[in-house]
Amino acid sequence: MSTKKTNYSYIGIAFILLVFGIIFVPKIIDRVKGGDIVRDESRSKDVSSNAEGFVADLMFLEINGIPKKVPPFSLVNQNGETITNDDYEGKVYLVEFFFTTCGSICPRMNRNLVQIQNSFSEFQDFGIASFTINPEYDTQEVLKAYVENYGIINPNWHLMTGDKETIYDLANIGFNIYAGENPNADDGFEHSGNFALIDKNGFMRSRQDNFGNPKIFYKGIVSEEEKIDDDGEAEEISMLKEDIAKLLKEN
Repeated sequence: MSTKKTNYSYIGIAFILLVFGIIFVPKIIDRVKGGDIVRDESRSKDVSSNAEGFVADLMFLEINGIPKKVPPFSLVNQNGETITNDDYEGKVYLVEFFFTTCGSICPRMNRNLVQIQNSFSEFQDFGIASFTINPEYDTQEVLKAYVENYGIINPNWHLMTGDKETIYDLANIGFNIYAGENPNADDGFEHSGNFALIDKNGFMRSRQDNFGNPKIFYKGIVSEEEKIDDDGEAEEISMLKEDIAKLLKEN
């Protein structure tokens, strides 16, 4: 008798599992497909607030295992206003280093930035930080004329000037974007044509390269229309716009 009861118990359990599978599993699958159930890896803790929230699939630039945050700065913009890193808190923004008398890469960089500005004109939480590496010439008045000439209209796009050594430290140490004086270079200065992408919490972000490391920067010289320039460099503006859109969706 005990053997038959055991067999009946197994049969009963198997029947219950079968019914569960037929009725409930398809519904669970539908909920996953419909987005009601989200996998854990698509959510993570915000590194600055430790609050649960959506985080885009963009990497953090880490130094000794610690996500790198924008260094403090305080400079004067084209309107004579003092602008600090706090003014960009809660905003996704791009960083560039340039100078107004640059006749080579700066005009191309800033035309691309204006195109990006226009693509995100509806977003009040998007901005751009442009730091001049020739502050002795690029006064507030010079920067204001540059703004008008290039059609810069985003209220969160500040062209900043100030102490030269402070700006160079900000470029080379703070953002790891090379900038410096060179009497042998065109116009007397050297700098990269790269843009840094900063999230709403002030962290440097980028997508990963083919080796799984952060790209760190985005090439800012080649336009979307060009696709590839004469030196064989491919444009990254379209990639950058995609990643800006991702960060704007972060909580």
